[in-house]
Amino acid sequence: MKKYIIASVLMIMLISCKTKIAIEKPINTNTSVDSSTNFFNKMNEKTDFQQLKINSRITAETGKLIPPLDATIYIEKDQKVWINMTAIFLNVGRGIATPEGIKGYEKWNKTYIESDFSYLNSLLNVNFIDYSALQNLLLGRTFIPVNDKDFKLTKNAQGYLLTSVKNLSFRTNGDLSEYSAALTYNTEMELENVSLQKINAPDQLDVFYSNWENFENIKLPKNVKIIIKGSKTSQILLENTKFDSSKMEAPYSVPNNYTKTEIK
Repeated sequence: MKKYIIASVLMIMLISCKTKIAIEKPINTNTSVDSSTNFFNKMNEKTDFQQLKINSRITAETGKLIPPLDATIYIEKDQKVWINMTAIFLNVGRGIATPEGIKGYEKWNKTYIESDFSYLNSLLNVNFIDYSALQNLLLGRTFIPVNDKDFKLTKNAQGYLLTSVKNLSFRTNGDLSEYSAALTYNTEMELENVSLQKINAPDQLDVFYSNWENFENIKLPKNVKIIIKGSKTSQILLENTKFDSSKMEAPYSVPNNYTKTEIK
């Protein structure tokens, strides 16, 4: 249980999947986009904010009983992601991510972690998440490298589809991983889904976004879901209920007599 509670400190994700019933075999209505420059320029625009506070409801489904958590998430752009979690009005954990790595503690078992991003990558069955990718993932921005040379862009009535034309390669500590990728955007260029399938392995990562809100001229998703598929399937869901741009204190220190969890 503690593994996923600590993981929730650094991941923030949820949406509800919509099931479509096919009456007849669907027809592929995707058409190629001849000039994709405007699309990629828009997709790669930087998010204009200094700090963002998010009130959230986090639910984890891992095959074990984990109670829903209320969370305050605070992001200082390019500097830190801080989260404080409560259950039934009791503080149960706190964590912080910076470009240097992640830290977190949980009170139920009085344990804490200190790690680079390899811990988070291990939980997600990937090896490319760093601080920038984590921040983009939380904000509903494209968190994998995408360009017009390695992806094919098509358009239909629902929006846009990006599919990789060659495998995405990531090398970490000498280990090479390759993925095929597909990303969908609605007609407003809001990200709806990132799907990554590891080559020659069952590992798959899907992140969904929905219910976008315009907050102070920034588009933000209210619902996010991450699904992790490997030897088993887990998911973490996030419902963002309120956004605030006020600056706030984000303290972090491990209480006395806590035991460090070794990262394997």
